[in-house]
Amino acid sequence: MNVRLANEKDLGRVNELRRQVNDVHAAGRPDIFKPGFPQELRDLVYKIFNDPDREIAVAELDGVLCGYAVLHHIRRPETPFLFARDFLEIDEFGVDEAFRRRGAATAMMEYIRAWAAGRGLHRIELNMWEFNDSALAFYEAAGFETFRRHMEMYV
Repeated sequence: MNVRLANEKDLGRVNELRRQVNDVHAAGRPDIFKPGFPQELRDLVYKIFNDPDREIAVAELDGVLCGYAVLHHIRRPETPFLFARDFLEIDEFGVDEAFRRRGAATAMMEYIRAWAAGRGLHRIELNMWEFNDSALAFYEAAGFETFRRHMEMYV
């Protein structure tokens, strides 16, 4: 498994993987996520790629790009209530359905931890949707812990 930062020629395949993630979200919360993958979502990967505070990590197995993660370096200033924060957020994370359970996600997490540490970042955050049991199991196995919850109530 080879994990590296994406180059521009990878972005078409990254979008194929992003569509798979979007499909999972649309199936899991059709009240929130729109089905399909319109041009606006396809174009977003180029904005992400050109953002100096974001990187796209990709995993390759046997020459096939099989996973991706969008990494976002976030700097939050101090407020009257909160200390300043400087951390890495994983905005998006996905592995091709055909390549799951073959080490891509674990290899990407190891790469992301080393990448963050190499930049002096000591905290990695992500958010996920509660319906995604397999993602939760993976993130917990990778060492993530819940530190905050978003809750909802219908009226």
